[in-house]
Amino acid sequence: MICPAGTDKKQALRYAASLEQYSRHPLAQAILSAAHAQKVPVHVPAEVSERPGEGLSGSVDGHRVLITGRSQALAAQLAGVAGLPPVSPGLECVIFIDRKFSALLRFHDEPRSESSSFVRHLQPKHRARQVVLLSGDRRSEVMHLAQIVGIKDVHSGASPEEKLALVTEETRQRKTIFVGDGINDAPAMLAATVSVALGAQNRDVTSEAADAVVMDSSLRKVDELIHISRRTRAIALQSALGGMLLSGVGMVFAAFGYLPPLAGAVAQEVIDLAAVLNALRATRGKARLSDF
Repeated sequence: MICPAGTDKKQALRYAASLEQYSRHPLAQAILSAAHAQKVPVHVPAEVSERPGEGLSGSVDGHRVLITGRSQALAAQLAGVAGLPPVSPGLECVIFIDRKFSALLRFHDEPRSESSSFVRHLQPKHRARQVVLLSGDRRSEVMHLAQIVGIKDVHSGASPEEKLALVTEETRQRKTIFVGDGINDAPAMLAATVSVALGAQNRDVTSEAADAVVMDSSLRKVDELIHISRRTRAIALQSALGGMLLSGVGMVFAAFGYLPPLAGAVAQEVIDLAAVLNALRATRGKARLSDF
């Protein structure tokens, strides 16, 4: 945490943590953890607002607090923004109290432990043609993470509108699956063929936009979801096509007089029952669904 001269670091952290306890941003928990570690109390904020691409704002103890990114702060020409420290690798957010620069928080993100193995197995196991890392964070940090997990196609510093445009264009050309964990991902989720909200317990907008929600923030669970989806689809096709095929055979027999009406009605009920019983197999998952 970097503060200009004359700024109380603990006070700036208290204001930031007070706002972040109501935030949907992935960095919110890191700020709250830092406040807890330093035994900094958090207060209840008022007028909290978190618009996509604009940052988090609200009132704490009668002071207007804004937590945003460097580019947004420069665009708004807030007081003291010219005195920001130089850009360095890692994530960061800028804190303004009463429109005055008060602190710069820096973070260094680490990928999930299973990220590399998940990316490596997407092509051979799930026939993924292309894996893209699409992020609103700075290029230096995004490239650092992409190199670790093995992704070559990288788009950094993307706004929600830019994410939407890129996913829309990709979806026009091929089927896409979009996995996101932030409120800024919601518009892009609506454009993807299939979208998955990861660890979205408190992100109503993201959860509503996604086709599926994985409550546990784990890529292994995403892999399980893919396997469950394919297995469910296969069972559904078996029940639908098998039922239609058997019904067709029954109609042929009936047409040639080998199946009287009463026997035909019973046969149709048996076919429907067989289709339903086969569909119930989808509720009995295998012991292990993830394959990486």
